[in-house]
Amino acid sequence: MPDSSNELIILQQLASALALGLLIGLERGWRKRKQSEGERIAGLRTYALISLLGGIFALLAQQIGMLLLGFGFIGLVMVAIAAYYQRIREQDDIGITSVIAILLTFLLGALCTLGQVHIAAPAAVIITLLLSFKPALHRFLRKLERIELYAVLKMLLISVVILPVLPDRTFDPWKALNPYQIWWMVVLIAAISFVGYFAMKITGARRGMLITGVFGGLASSTAVTLHLSRLSHAQPGYTNATAAGILAACATMFPRMLIICFIFNPPLGRQLLFPVLLIAGLIYLFTFVFWRQSKTEKHAARQSTHPPLRNPFHLASALQFGLLLTLIMLLSQLMVNVFGDAGIYLLAAASGIADVDAITLSLTQMSLQHLPLEIAARAILLAAIVNSLIKTGMAFFIGQAQLGWRITLGLIAPLAIALLIF
Repeated sequence: MPDSSNELIILQQLASALALGLLIGLERGWRKRKQSEGERIAGLRTYALISLLGGIFALLAQQIGMLLLGFGFIGLVMVAIAAYYQRIREQDDIGITSVIAILLTFLLGALCTLGQVHIAAPAAVIITLLLSFKPALHRFLRKLERIELYAVLKMLLISVVILPVLPDRTFDPWKALNPYQIWWMVVLIAAISFVGYFAMKITGARRGMLITGVFGGLASSTAVTLHLSRLSHAQPGYTNATAAGILAACATMFPRMLIICFIFNPPLGRQLLFPVLLIAGLIYLFTFVFWRQSKTEKHAARQSTHPPLRNPFHLASALQFGLLLTLIMLLSQLMVNVFGDAGIYLLAAASGIADVDAITLSLTQMSLQHLPLEIAARAILLAAIVNSLIKTGMAFFIGQAQLGWRITLGLIAPLAIALLIF
């Protein structure tokens, strides 16, 4: 007597295969919807049937032998090649995207009935997204410069090649330096800057100072502050918009710190959640106020307001950050041993003058071992406060006095409120 539960599982697997085929076929059919019947290699129904075919072949292969699945795939390859050859003769189109999509759809259907739906489903979604992003990807490639291509390869080098081979253990007597964890932090910071760079490039140079601040803050809020402070001299009638861009970058620094904490130490992230969100929210509020006021200024900016885009990834800069992080982690351990908790606060204040990420990562790691969460959270906030004071000074002394007063109001007031509360 057949097992009804087993039959139900098989039907669910075949239904999953059919659904994934329909998903890919929906994108392919929509893209080729203006072509007449017979001009496409495959459409909505065909992709669904191909996925179902793969599922049935895999189902039979489990009973007869997995070699059957290979023969079924080879047969589909021959059919796809014949259809591709015919299309070249009729349309002079040598693209093989649809052919590859057909073969992948067959394999996804096979995975479903082999009990790997949890792999096939996300793979189908990613494939569909890649197929649908064709225009955007092509535009991106046309804009991609050689130096940016090299940056992508270097990013892959440090993350995919170097990171996995590093030992995940400590070597120093203080148990503070773990090569894998230090390099993983280097990769994380490089990735944030990497995303920030390309986000600014994709949005275009004429989108305004606000977008500059938000995306530039992902890479370096200090760099954005420096550039826009200088820009205030060239556009003296544009002070409110300049202030909005700087404050947006400074506000973005706080969620970035929070993300780093949640990735490496969720309890520390929860400790910082409310004060950091409060500070960021208040700074964003001032950003909105100044941005609204900028509508009444003399004229709208029509020239590029983005900070000069540099190479999105310098391997030397990543190594320098790794050395800085290593030094701060060693100093943190030394300061704790010599001065106790006060040493952590002194180091955090000194580190905040130049950088917030390194001390945040260092304290995050120490709080996983012996440093109390409250002390780590206070030290991270102290570093952020010092860093904000430095950027306020930059706005005053590099930019105009009017800009400096706006940045003082937008940064110091939220920080003061947060300090009074906490």
